[in-house]
Amino acid sequence: MSLRIPPAKVFFPDEDRRVILDEIDEALASGQLTLGKHVKLFEESFAQKVGTQYAVAVNSGTSSLEIPLRIFNVRDKTVLVPTNTFFATPAAVIHAGGRPRFIDVDLRTFAIGLQEIQRRITEDTAGVIVVHIAGIVTPEMPAIREFCQQRGLFLLEDAAHAQGSSLSNQSAGSFGDAASFSFYPTKVMTSAEGGMIVTNRKDVYEEALVYRDQGKGDFYSNFHTRLGYNWRMSEPHAIIGRTQLARLDEFIAARNRIARIYDQELADVPGITTLPLPPDCRSNYYKYLVLLDDPDDRKEFKRTLREDYGVGLSGEVYDTPCHLQPVFAEFSAGDFPIAADVCARHVCLPVHAAMKVEEAQFVVSSISKSFKSLLEGTLV
Repeated sequence: MSLRIPPAKVFFPDEDRRVILDEIDEALASGQLTLGKHVKLFEESFAQKVGTQYAVAVNSGTSSLEIPLRIFNVRDKTVLVPTNTFFATPAAVIHAGGRPRFIDVDLRTFAIGLQEIQRRITEDTAGVIVVHIAGIVTPEMPAIREFCQQRGLFLLEDAAHAQGSSLSNQSAGSFGDAASFSFYPTKVMTSAEGGMIVTNRKDVYEEALVYRDQGKGDFYSNFHTRLGYNWRMSEPHAIIGRTQLARLDEFIAARNRIARIYDQELADVPGITTLPLPPDCRSNYYKYLVLLDDPDDRKEFKRTLREDYGVGLSGEVYDTPCHLQPVFAEFSAGDFPIAADVCARHVCLPVHAAMKVEEAQFVVSSISKSFKSLLEGTLV
């Protein structure tokens, strides 16, 4: 069925499409289709935006996780990973030779906190991955960073959701030893497919350049020094990404306008709870999260919004925690009550850069009517 309000939408202004097509045509004419000037420009612009010294463009957010983990040498060691994250986060640990050790999260931020890190750390723990779910940067980041430094642990930020987010004016991606970004089409900015590693460590930067290109010590040689892979970003993808990066602040401002409408108009709707941002956190609102009072309502609530009002809700982040995923069964030891709760009760409201105020107001009205019917027991 056709939706009146889609859950998400990729946005390319007309003038940007013209620029992209012109620059891709120039790249096709030149014959330089990978690791050329556009990749370099994208890397330089992204590093400047995040506030790090270095950035390395790769073919996906997944590879932007695995490459740093290989550099940090997690083989036969454990890495602390929140259980409410995408498959790629713990999978990258395994592909790099390590073992994910899952950890529970905080109800307010959907992120891991220092107390849980201290509780789950073991002698063979090599490092910690903090995931900025929905573009929210936990206020515990400085304390987590200090603890990791004291204990000799690496800190890797999975910032796949957090392009342009910040805490106390410090950008997501600039807190740890390295950070991973994704530019998948659903993200706040996209390169169609692609990812970026950012870091202030020269050694991580230099190693990442080697790993992304089949482990070659030099782009023009076949002398391999690392067991790398084809993790390169193409020139067309970099062209798309750099054009979107130039719009990032504009996109985030538009998403924040929609979020403020949700904040104000959903505050008194029974059956649903909005999540205020932590102090000093600037979210990009990759997702707008709300919690349902009753997890049993979610399926019917989503169905009614879609079928009766034409409002689509985007996928949860995430509905099944990793410790309950069959593929991670051997790593699932532990009890994670908060993650289980938030995974079961949350939904993500529509938000995108081209969304209009009246569309957000229609979403609010539809939610209010749906919950009124739900509480009266008239949903069918």
